[in-house]
Amino acid sequence: MRVAVYAFYGFALGLLLVGVRELLFGFEENRCSMTYMFEYPEYRRVQLPRRVARQYPSYGLYLYGEGAYAQETRGLKLTGAPVLFLPGNAGSYKQARSLGSVALRKAENLDRLIHMNVFTIDFNEELVALYGGSLRRQTQFLHESIKAILRLYKDCPDPPTGVVLVGHSMGGVVARALFTLARFNPRLVSLIITQASPHQAPVLSLDPYILEFYSTVRHRWATNAEDLRNITVLSVGGGYLDFQVRSGLTALSCPIDDLNKMSAVVTAVPRTWVSTDHISIVWCKELVLATVRAFFDLIEPETGQFTESPEKRISVLNYHFFRHPVLQPGEAQDAPVTFSAPPEAWKEVNTLRLFYTAPKEAQVKYFLFALSSRRKAYSHFHCRSNNMEMTSWLYGCTQMSGSICVQAVDLSSETELLPAYKAVTVKISELLSVSHLIIDASNPSGAQFVVECELQREQSLTVSVQVPHTLSFGLTVSDISINSSGLLHTLLLQDFHQVYQAFRITIMSHCKTTKERLPSVYRLRVPWFHEDSFAMASIPSVSEIYSMLHTSHPDNTSSALLQLHTAPNCQYRVSIRTSFPKVLGQILRFCGPVLPVYSAVVLLLMIRAQVSSIKRSGHPVGMQEAMIKSLQLHKLELPVLLLLLLLRQSWFQDVWSSLGLPWVDTLPLNSVESISQDPKAAMQEWPRLVSPLLCVLGAAIAFWGSTVLRMSVYFLSFILAPLHRPSVSRDCGTLRLHTRILLIVSLSVLGGVTCGALALMVSALLHFYRVLRLQMTERSLSHMLNLAPQKVSQNSENGFHGTDSHSNGKECNGSPLLSESVLQDVRDDLQLHFSLSTVLTLTMMFSTPSLIHWKHNLRYWVHLDPDPCWPHILPLLISSVLLINCNTNTLLRSSGENLPTVVRGGTDHKLASGCLAPKSHRCTKAMKAIISGLSQQEVYCGTSHTKFNDGIVRNVSQHTVHHNLLRMGLHSCRPIRVPMMTPVHCRKHLQWARECRNWTLEQWKKVTWSDESRFLLHHVYRHVRLRHLPVELMSPGCTTG
Repeated sequence: MRVAVYAFYGFALGLLLVGVRELLFGFEENRCSMTYMFEYPEYRRVQLPRRVARQYPSYGLYLYGEGAYAQETRGLKLTGAPVLFLPGNAGSYKQARSLGSVALRKAENLDRLIHMNVFTIDFNEELVALYGGSLRRQTQFLHESIKAILRLYKDCPDPPTGVVLVGHSMGGVVARALFTLARFNPRLVSLIITQASPHQAPVLSLDPYILEFYSTVRHRWATNAEDLRNITVLSVGGGYLDFQVRSGLTALSCPIDDLNKMSAVVTAVPRTWVSTDHISIVWCKELVLATVRAFFDLIEPETGQFTESPEKRISVLNYHFFRHPVLQPGEAQDAPVTFSAPPEAWKEVNTLRLFYTAPKEAQVKYFLFALSSRRKAYSHFHCRSNNMEMTSWLYGCTQMSGSICVQAVDLSSETELLPAYKAVTVKISELLSVSHLIIDASNPSGAQFVVECELQREQSLTVSVQVPHTLSFGLTVSDISINSSGLLHTLLLQDFHQVYQAFRITIMSHCKTTKERLPSVYRLRVPWFHEDSFAMASIPSVSEIYSMLHTSHPDNTSSALLQLHTAPNCQYRVSIRTSFPKVLGQILRFCGPVLPVYSAVVLLLMIRAQVSSIKRSGHPVGMQEAMIKSLQLHKLELPVLLLLLLLRQSWFQDVWSSLGLPWVDTLPLNSVESISQDPKAAMQEWPRLVSPLLCVLGAAIAFWGSTVLRMSVYFLSFILAPLHRPSVSRDCGTLRLHTRILLIVSLSVLGGVTCGALALMVSALLHFYRVLRLQMTERSLSHMLNLAPQKVSQNSENGFHGTDSHSNGKECNGSPLLSESVLQDVRDDLQLHFSLSTVLTLTMMFSTPSLIHWKHNLRYWVHLDPDPCWPHILPLLISSVLLINCNTNTLLRSSGENLPTVVRGGTDHKLASGCLAPKSHRCTKAMKAIISGLSQQEVYCGTSHTKFNDGIVRNVSQHTVHHNLLRMGLHSCRPIRVPMMTPVHCRKHLQWARECRNWTLEQWKKVTWSDESRFLLHHVYRHVRLRHLPVELMSPGCTTG
């Protein structure tokens, strides 16, 4: 049984480790470039009003500077555009140096005509992602900092009216929380850029203040959406390398028609195309450059301050973070374009495809594609080019003069920047006024580039592929071969729209002829969220792409797309199979934060199984057996499913809210909008399959965590043993009544005056000390048991029942009964207290963030305010102190159990409790016959009811056994206390017995027996009761030490 238990939990631990490995290390290494400072960075503290400094002593406001710029701003006479950086969870204010340094270099390149002043806030590196009590305080300090920054520009000719905020992690959430303040003027902030900020929900909900804070922010932005429509917010997620804040949480909840609220993943940002971890998103050079370029494009040259036009903000942010067309924001596109090139510069393309390589010499070149005869046969025109200098390179001719276009419209705004080249696709049916398409392939500076264009049929280049089922474990493969005659192929991945799906896509490319070609670009495109990912590959090559989603589609009506920018006249083979390790990684990414809840539930059910075992048999079951009994999915899943079904009813929601009960947590499977818009989302197979898996993984964490804790206790007891006197009592480490009362009062005062988590930690450590003392006692008793003598067989002439040579196996292991009794009691208490200590340790871990926050701010204040643990932990403090003295007998007495016991190897065993007793005289005679036929040791070991119950349908009850034993003269009494036998005593007794074995009866009559000299070497266990005949008073089974 034990082997099966360890095998099961070992397999569950293996699944968990595979998922954790894929979550942490299953992706490519960080390809971000580091940003460097060219001069020594300086942070100049901005003086705040005395009231603010006194109210927020642990916070500060700083201005970033380097070299000469830092010297110029020493007097804080500023003229630039203000940008305020907000650090996140445990973040430093010095993280603003990447943004500030790049902005300073950009301003120097522009001769300081326009520049930025980068401010940063010191939030004292607080753990606001785990402790929500400081979020409100940080929001209020941010408001005061914005007002202090704007006061610095009072002497500026064109002072700014607001501040641009850049928030990392929880700093972005704090930035949005500004609008929940009653006295905050929304005009002070018009643009917010957040980096890896969990806007949807907190990563971990360890206290009610985080949930309350998120609820307030969400309610404000939802109910006042119209008032906040002109506030531009851009949220950027880190991608799969950010395992701390998954990118699905960074999506903004806003109306669909609100274009000022934008969300993207950094892998889809043009000229970035890399995934970042949670920290590197601050210093990733590619992303910092995109942010700084956007800021400088938003500054008005006339005033040197940020624009107040929402339309311009949307245009600039779309240009730098979403599509990045070749035309700069604000450039005119509707004005007609005229050409002055000579006739020899024009060339009409009569084929379906154009492949052109520009020479090294500078020249003017135009290619024309006639559309009049191709509108019905072809739907799209696709073109791509690398290293082309021209920003406008695709035109639609509206007026022809012979073979020369006289007037045209610019179609380059549809251009999209890809990792290897820029590409544009236009729909021919929308170009009704255009007769020809013009490709401008001029190279005025003589730079070489390649242009490839073709006419396409969308239906022939789009192929649907059914992805394998998630539970196929990679055994099922979906293959498709593409004989590439075009430049762009699209694979529609049917039924790929859920976050728990993960696939390994293998793409093999091969060309018949070897020549220089543009590299292939593979793009996983997600229509409902800007989370595209790119991969480049040379030709020929074998590329592996792992495809996963950050968000699920709300209505499951569309699927992800795999776009292949291929080389013409080459063959491609695409294989799609499920990656089960990645599936486990996705499950942990989305549902990992709920694993501690499952572990806590399994531990509580384990204690319940042990308490039930104590009430039933007087002994707790082992942790392995209790863990198996507690892992009952129907007891966990059915109540939760029933509660969720009831919560869908409006009347039950009203009752639930009227009782003041908190809202039930749900698995973060979809976004908030998805849950509200799709009532069928809960009927998917995802929650039904994942919840049992999470239960098993949570049980594995509880099992192996308790195993590690038990080994730690075992080895720690070795270290602390020399500091304690050896003990053989189960009461070691217990407290007296007045000590417990004093301890409860002291811990209550400590928690109320300082921090509730501190009081909880002290109580948990006291209970842990009790476990250590029990472990030391168990080791001492085990050593004593190994040194105890073996029992010698007794002769019936001495007044004992005779036993044969094979009866030694029935002598309860042949060791002293007291030692085994106390040892078993200590082991039972150790099992019980170890389970309780595991639960207390888990509770202490949950409250650790508030304890760390209290210690971090101890120099500013002694009392933690607000305290998420106080006064809710008072019952836990009282119970943890009272449980220090708890043992199995205490539990039996508290449950009202008063069952007769017999001694079996020093252990209490109850007789046939809970069965219906037969009342016939025949059964009574049978009971007497069985007990009379047993040896005395078998009666002590409690085998009478077992032998009687063998082979019959109805078991005898406690009442029947009790009365039959009384009729036979086996009255219940306490054992006689006699001195314990040492090996020396046993040798002397044996020697004396051998000398006196031939004595006559007359010689024995001259001997006087005395038991009046007694030596109490150990604590006497007075709760054991036994039954014996009057002649068996001094039998070895009826005495104890």
